[in-house]
Amino acid sequence: MTNEETLDPRDWAALRALGHRALDDAMDYMESLRERPAWEHAPARVKAHFDGPPPAEPQPIEDIYREYVEYVQPYQLGNSHPRFWGWVLGSGTPMGVIAEMLAAATDSVSGIYSYVSNNYVELQVLDWCKEMLGYPLSAGGLLTSGCSASNLIALAVARNAGAEFDVRAEGLTGAPAGRSGASAAAGGAPQRLTIYCSAEAHSSLTKAVELLGMGTRSLRRVPTDDLLRIDVAALAAMVALCVVGVAGTTNTGSIDDLPALADFCEREGLWFHVDGAFGAWAAIAPASRYLVAGMERADSLACDLHKWMNLTYPVGCVLVRDAEAQRRTFSLTPSYLAHGEGERGLTGVDVPWLSDYGFELSRGFHALKAWMALKEHGVHKFARVVQQNIDQARYLAGLVAARPELEQALPVALNIVCFRYVRPGLSDAALDQLNKSIELELQERGIAVPSVSTIGGRKYLHVAVANHRSRREDFDLLVREVVRLGGEIAGA
Repeated sequence: MTNEETLDPRDWAALRALGHRALDDAMDYMESLRERPAWEHAPARVKAHFDGPPPAEPQPIEDIYREYVEYVQPYQLGNSHPRFWGWVLGSGTPMGVIAEMLAAATDSVSGIYSYVSNNYVELQVLDWCKEMLGYPLSAGGLLTSGCSASNLIALAVARNAGAEFDVRAEGLTGAPAGRSGASAAAGGAPQRLTIYCSAEAHSSLTKAVELLGMGTRSLRRVPTDDLLRIDVAALAAMVALCVVGVAGTTNTGSIDDLPALADFCEREGLWFHVDGAFGAWAAIAPASRYLVAGMERADSLACDLHKWMNLTYPVGCVLVRDAEAQRRTFSLTPSYLAHGEGERGLTGVDVPWLSDYGFELSRGFHALKAWMALKEHGVHKFARVVQQNIDQARYLAGLVAARPELEQALPVALNIVCFRYVRPGLSDAALDQLNKSIELELQERGIAVPSVSTIGGRKYLHVAVANHRSRREDFDLLVREVVRLGGEIAGA
């Protein structure tokens, strides 16, 4: 008799009971968010708890769950809370919990193999994204873990499509020489492939060019105008392989002049990429669609569904107008992954392997939560929530303008409000420290979670309104508390 083992439970009934309890607790947690602190600092005992070797023997599942409830659940980032507005993060939905559970129950793999329903779901979600964002259905695309991956994929396609040599075979050392006309092999310096974006564009672009082997010198930061948008006139004096426009900067929500950038790239024969991490979704709100006009002309577009679409982390999206260029950049088919030859006795081919359109082979079923959420709410409701957040940001700006103790950094461009507490007689350095202290007090007391951003060398409270649970009364509270805390801290 063999002593073979499995990782399935011996007592399915006990695990089933724990699963029901965990799901009930998760729904209770989400339903009661408004009654909870916006954020709770993990005390030293929590950090100390996670020190020690891995367990050598099994532990009771009830004990494991109790440990999670005590040491893990209370000390989250807080982005599910109605008064979380720090950085730019989505808030998740209850249906997302169920979708993640269902995907995990089948240990879902997406993007490889044929005649698998997961692939059909992802392709439909991609088509829906193309339609919502004004992209042609013939475009390529992929669901990703977020815009860091989406930007990396898009810039890889831009690099390979724009280079005048075979980057995959030769690497960047195969680039032809610069203006001297000498070949790189003969000692001439290889021509540098360059990408241009505004000084306000996201740091994920820097990481992308580093990972692509191009070096940070290949990412040229273009000056911005008074509203922190890319200066198109300054860009016109430069030479580039690719230009990145931003539909909503993380710092201020500023939107580059996308039509002008699209015209410039078309005229110069350059690749036009748009980083629309959160701001791209303004396209689905009829009253605000004009803000991101021109985005649909981009050669590639990166966006997140876990930000302004509020899907459970992680899920992002990249769309590439030239699907074949995307496939050429990533497709690699060793014999053990041969496909397109007919499977299970069938002839012809099934849908494309999505692994041919990105750098990951093993991919989770991100599409399921997007598919279920869009079916649960419909595009029009998501559009109303996006517009609601834009209106709330403008409402907050009005509250700030009405208080002499507060000062706004810039007009609201989209859904981000940057403002600070001011007090006569204090230097800018003192005001910087004061506003940083206000941020920390708001967070540590569990009142609300803004972040702090630096604009024009000065620190401002940064409120990114991308939260479907926020109400106008929450912004009333925020302004009252900023004024109260500012006076309290300055007086002390």
